[in-house]
Amino acid sequence: MQVLPKGIRHLPGFLDRDRQEALVETIRAVVSEAPLFVPEMPRTGKPLSVRMTNCGSLGWVTDKALGYRYQREHPVTGKPWPAMPPALLEIWKTVCGSARPPEACLVNFYTDDARMGLHQDRDEQDLQTPVLSISLGDTCLFRVGGNERGGRTLSFKLSSGDIVVLGGEGRLCFHGVDKIYPSTSTLLKNGGRINLTLRRVTL
Repeated sequence: MQVLPKGIRHLPGFLDRDRQEALVETIRAVVSEAPLFVPEMPRTGKPLSVRMTNCGSLGWVTDKALGYRYQREHPVTGKPWPAMPPALLEIWKTVCGSARPPEACLVNFYTDDARMGLHQDRDEQDLQTPVLSISLGDTCLFRVGGNERGGRTLSFKLSSGDIVVLGGEGRLCFHGVDKIYPSTSTLLKNGGRINLTLRRVTL
C-alpha cells in the first residue's frame, strides 16, 4: 500500500451511488446557469484539455490576457456564478471540519483524452484551509508529488465517489491527472469525468 504525502487524504467511495447521482443533477443545474467554457493558458493562449465552470461567490478562470485568477462573474456570460449548493457545503463540513466555508467550487469536465498537468493550488490568499476534490464518473489516474516541482511523485486511481483532501503539509503539493479510463463508470450518460474542487480563497 502506498503512503501518501503528509496532509493528503484519500477517501475511497465516500459518496454512494445515490449521493453521486444527486450531485450530478446538482451540477447539471449549475452548468445550465453557468455554461462550461474552454480555459486558456496564460501568455500562450493554448486551450486546456478540460472544460470548466464554477459555483460559489468566486470562480477560478484563466485566459491568455489575464492569466490565472479568481473573479465573481462568468467570463463568457458576465453573470455572477451560481450559489454554492448546500450538498457541497455539507460534504465540506463533514470532511474538512473547517469553520471557514469554501468560496469557490471549480467544475472540471474531462473527456476520454483530457489531462491536467502537475500544478499547485496557490492562486488563493488562504493557503491554510484545505482543498477538497470530489470525483464523479470515469476513473482517473491521479498523481501527487511534494511541494517542489521535479520531486518524487506517486500515482493512484480515483473512482466515482472518491474524495481527496489536500491540507496541512499537503496543501501545496503538486498534483495532476495523467489519464482517464473510459467506460469505467455508468454515472454520466455519455461518459467522461467530473471533478469538483472546493477552495477557500480569501483570508
